[in-house]
Amino acid sequence: MPTEILMPALSPTMEEGTLAKWLVKEGDTVSSGDLLAEIETDKATMEFEAVDEGVVGKILIAEGSEGVKVNTPIAVLLDDGETAEDIAAGAAPAAPAAAAAEEAPVAAEKAAPAAAAAATPAPAAPAAADGSRIFASPLARRIAADKGLDLASLTGSGPRGRIIKADVESATPAPKAEATTPASAPPAATAPTGATADAVAKMYQGRDFEEVKLDGMRKTIAARLTEAKQTIPHFYLRRDIQLDALLKFRGELNKQLEARGVKLSVNDFIIKAVALALQSVPDANAVWAGDRVLKMKASDVAVAVAIEGGLFTPVLQDADMKSLSALSAEMKDLAKRARDRKLAPHEYQGGAFAISNLGMFGIDNFDAIVNPPHAGILAVGSGVKKPVVGADGELKVATVMSVTMSVDHRVIDGAMGADLLKAIVDNLENPMMMLA
Repeated sequence: MPTEILMPALSPTMEEGTLAKWLVKEGDTVSSGDLLAEIETDKATMEFEAVDEGVVGKILIAEGSEGVKVNTPIAVLLDDGETAEDIAAGAAPAAPAAAAAEEAPVAAEKAAPAAAAAATPAPAAPAAADGSRIFASPLARRIAADKGLDLASLTGSGPRGRIIKADVESATPAPKAEATTPASAPPAATAPTGATADAVAKMYQGRDFEEVKLDGMRKTIAARLTEAKQTIPHFYLRRDIQLDALLKFRGELNKQLEARGVKLSVNDFIIKAVALALQSVPDANAVWAGDRVLKMKASDVAVAVAIEGGLFTPVLQDADMKSLSALSAEMKDLAKRARDRKLAPHEYQGGAFAISNLGMFGIDNFDAIVNPPHAGILAVGSGVKKPVVGADGELKVATVMSVTMSVDHRVIDGAMGADLLKAIVDNLENPMMMLA
C-alpha cells in the first residue's frame, strides 16, 4: 500500500504549520534523508526530510497552505511496483458504500446517509501512546472512527503490519463506561472567553479599519501569555541599580577587546549577572513542572529578542560558565538568526529564567510576564542620570537603571526572590566580581 507522508511536528509545541515550499514534485524518487519540503512553524522555517524511500506519487497539500495540522497527510509515497492507481484504490471515498452494497441490501431511505458517510475524509493518521506512527489505510481509519475503535489496540495484517479494512471490520469496540454524576455535584466551571470576532466587528460598524490576520507566531504568543496570566501567580520585586562602576569597567574592557573585534554591551553584563545570581541562590534556579519543581544545575538564561510580528527568547546555556566576550558573541549570533527566523527549536526552548530589556527603547521601567515554565523574568529599563544620596550622605548624580523581577510564587517565595534580586544587583554594581 502507498505510504502517507504526514505533516511533521517540528517542535514539542507545534500543532499546525504552513507548507511553505515543496522541494520535490510528483514522480521524483526520494531516499531517506532527502529534503522534501520547507515547513513554517510559529517560530521558524525548517527543512523536512524523507524517512522512507520511494516515488512521490501524489502531493496532497499545495505550497503556501496555512494551518496544516500536525499528522495531516501532505503527500503519498509509492513503493516499488506501485502506481497512482494504488493511491486511488487505497483512498477511494466510495469504498465503504460499495462494500456495504456487496455485503447486504440497503434500504433506499438509508442510501443517502450511507453515501454521505462514505464521502467523509479519512481521519488523520493516529499515533501510538509513545508517539510512534500507526500505519493504517484511509479506509480502515474511516471505519475505525465510525465504530469507535482505537487503532492502537489492533494488529494489522497488511504489508509491514499496516491495518487494513478487514482488521477493522472484524474488531469489536470496547464497551464504553457509563459516566455517572452525583445529583449534588456542582456544574463544571468554564473559563471566561472574550467576545467573538464578529461581535467585536459589529461594535465598529461604520468605522474604517483593516483586519489583520494572525500568523502562527501571534497565535502562539497570545495563547502562551493568556496561559501565563491565568495560571501563574505572579508577584513583583523592584530595585534601582547604579551603573556608573559598570559603565566605566565596560569602557576599559572594550578598549582592550577592540583588537579582537569584541564590543560588550550592558546587556551582556546583565546576562552574566543573572547567571551568577542563579548559582548564588540555587533554589531559585528552577522551573515549574505541574506537580513538582525541577531544580536546574547550570544557569540557562533566556533573552527576549524582538522581531517583526513577535519575539523569540533564545537561550544561552551554561551562561554562568562563559566569559563576557563569549556571551556577547553568542547573543549577537542568536539575535541575528532569531530575526531571520533561523533558530532551531532547541535554541529557543528551555531555560529557567529570562531577561527582557526595553532600556534601548527609552522605557524607564515595566513589568514583564513570566514565560512558563520559567520561574522568573527580569524586566530591564534604561539607565538614566538621577540625583542619589551616597554612602557618605552627600547628594550626587548617578546613572540609575530600574529593574523589575516578575516571579512565579509557586517556585520562588518572597524572601528567596529578594535574595536573588539582591545577588543580581550586587553583581552589576560590582562588575569586577563577575570575573573572579
